[in-house]
This record gives sequence, structure tokens and C-alpha cells, in this order.
Amino acid sequence: MNAAPADQIRLLDVQALDVRLQQLAHKRRSLPEHAEIESLTKDLTQLRDLLVAAQTEESDCAREQTKAEQDVDQVRQRAVRDQQRLDSGAVTSPKDLENLQKEIVSLAKRQGDLEDVVLEVMERRESAQERVAELTERVGSVQSKIDDATARRDAAFEEIDAETATVTKEREVVAASVPADLLKLYDKLSRQQGGIGAAKLYQRTCQGCRQELSITDFNAVRAAAPDQVVRCENCGRILVRTSDSGL
Repeated sequence: MNAAPADQIRLLDVQALDVRLQQLAHKRRSLPEHAEIESLTKDLTQLRDLLVAAQTEESDCAREQTKAEQDVDQVRQRAVRDQQRLDSGAVTSPKDLENLQKEIVSLAKRQGDLEDVVLEVMERRESAQERVAELTERVGSVQSKIDDATARRDAAFEEIDAETATVTKEREVVAASVPADLLKLYDKLSRQQGGIGAAKLYQRTCQGCRQELSITDFNAVRAAAPDQVVRCENCGRILVRTSDSGL
């Protein structure tokens, strides 16, 4: 393939712009906010799971407390009725009186036991409520950090994307001035060679693979016509000759 030396040199401009686009893409992928958001999101997920568990515990305690208070109320009402019967004098049989008194004593003990249960449940519920409040605050704090990191990431995206758009337009203009067949070869090699399709020959060294050409290869390049498109024998990239090539 042949191409004017000036067209070959313009490939280096295209290459430089492509490298810049690669750098911008890498910068966009590698923003520290990505890892920060990922880590915070994991923390948030764990905290939300803990919060749900604490809320469930508090809800369970609330139901248990209600049930225990109802049991206390039932025993208290029964004890009141028994005491009223005892005080009314309606029960005259000594045996019935003895049984009624025993039942009142038993109910009093039962009420005391149930009231202890209520207190124990109330303590557990209060502890669960405190846990819910603590976790709710922590969830809010982590979410705030995520929002902040997301805002910083988005601001960086905006800046990077703006520069990417500018470089892309510049690349389109420069690429349009390169012969189609030469640009096609460059694009093909660029895809094959990790984004570097053309490289400058500098002092016998290919700047694409950083390998020094052998004497035989260097002499072959030196002997090639100025408009001949030469390739690096080491990496296969288009080798662009300039005044720094040492030819």
C-alpha cells in the first residue's frame, strides 16, 4: 500500500486522539467513586437487612406485649369478681369460701407472674426500638454518603464525557483527511493491537512495541519509497517515518 508521507504522519494524529479517547474511557471506568459507591452500597444492604430484622423483632415484641397485657387484664378482672363475691357474703359454705380465697391468692400470684412477663417483654421491645432508631440513623448516614459519592461521580462523568465528545469530533475531522484505504488498515490493526494501529519510528525503535528494528529491517525501511506504507516486523503496526527516525 502506498500513501503520501503527510497522510501517514496524520495517522499519528489520529493515533494520539485515539489514545486520548482510550485514556478518557479508562478514567471513566476507574473513577475512585465507583469503588466507594460499591463498598457503601454493600454496607447499606447489610444495614437495611439488620434494620428489617430489628423492626421485625420490635413488631413481634409489640404483639407479645399486647397479648401479655391482655392476659394480666383477664386475671385481674377475674380476681376482682372473686373478691366481690367474697365481700358480698353470697358465699356461705366454709368449703366454698376456702376455695374462693385460695383462688384469689392463686390469681394474685398469676397476675404477678404475668406482670413480670409484661415488664420483660417491654424491656426487649425498648431495646429493639433503640436498635431500630440506631440502624435507621446509620442507614440514613450511609445513604447520604452514597448520594454524595454519586454526585461526585456524575460530575466527573460530565467532565469526561464533554472532553470525549470534543476529542471524538476532532478525531472525525483528522480521520476524514486520511485516505480511506490507509485508515481502514489502521483501524483493523488498532483493533488487533490493543488500540495502537500506527506508531512512530524513533531512532530505529518502533514506539508501538518498543522494540528496536534489526539492521536488516531498518535498512529495508530506509530503502522503502517515502510513500510506501511500511510495517513493523516485530508487532505488525504501521510504522510512520519522521525526521526523528534516524534514517
